[in-house]
Amino acid sequence: MHRSEQLVSRRSLLRTGILAVSGWALAGHSHGAEKAASDSSEGTIDAHVHVWTSDTRRYPLAPGYAKDRMATASFTPEELFAHARPCGVRRVVLIQMSYYGFDNSYMLDMMEKYPGVFSGVGRVDQRADAREKMRALARRGVRGFRIVSGDESPDQWLGGEGMAAMWKCGADEGLAICPLMNPQFLPALDAMCRRFPQTPVVVDHFARIGADGQVRARDLDTLCGLARHKGLRVKLSAFYALGKKQSPYLDLAPMIRRLLDAFGPERLMWASDSPFQVIGGHHYADSVDLIRQRLDFLTATDHDWLLRRTAEQAFF
Repeated sequence: MHRSEQLVSRRSLLRTGILAVSGWALAGHSHGAEKAASDSSEGTIDAHVHVWTSDTRRYPLAPGYAKDRMATASFTPEELFAHARPCGVRRVVLIQMSYYGFDNSYMLDMMEKYPGVFSGVGRVDQRADAREKMRALARRGVRGFRIVSGDESPDQWLGGEGMAAMWKCGADEGLAICPLMNPQFLPALDAMCRRFPQTPVVVDHFARIGADGQVRARDLDTLCGLARHKGLRVKLSAFYALGKKQSPYLDLAPMIRRLLDAFGPERLMWASDSPFQVIGGHHYADSVDLIRQRLDFLTATDHDWLLRRTAEQAFF
């Protein structure tokens, strides 16, 4: 059994009691929520949501960010629930928002406020004792760590002792490394997966294939080639930002089908990437409905993995 799955098995002993105490903050009473929740024993999991608050006194923004330049004034858990609850989403993986840099305080506080509802993917500075910070955050319920490709070359981004320490810690502790990256970084990711084969990896947003409006076969071939790394999973997410970028997002169906054939449903997970999925004329329900209702090649078992079980194994 993979180490991350061992951790899941241990955590599963606690999950039932925690969820009962939490009062299911995401459980709703609408017909749509009840129907969606009936699809599986514990409802749908949204594997990628950012939250932040307008209270920048208590939760200061990182250098380089300004309050008047945020995508929305706030996107709190309560604002999320208004979108997610009618769609039957009961649990959510929070992703540390860039506005806060490496200060994970707001995400951690929201995880503690809604026990059993949220898991978390944090950020640490790879240049400053990343391993100990990862372990400390893991003790507070963080199950993965985001790494972001910037202006560096692939070798610069994934090279260095700090990054290696993060990947080694991920392997040792069963903590996922979660790359936000563009397709040109996929060969470098392949090399890291070969170097650290025991490290769980969850790739965000199809590795941004199609972000410029074109889903290129060579990029998709490269991503599908990473299926040889058994610890690597992919998020089917950010539909609003890929391909035609228009609901109902059916132009993404061939890419999803390719990934399904390469990885199997057990290594794919749906995520909304809210709040960006709920602004600019896009809607939360359109994202989940692409997986739940609009792809006729998905079976009921596929739905259960994509909408719950894969994210549950990786992050809960």
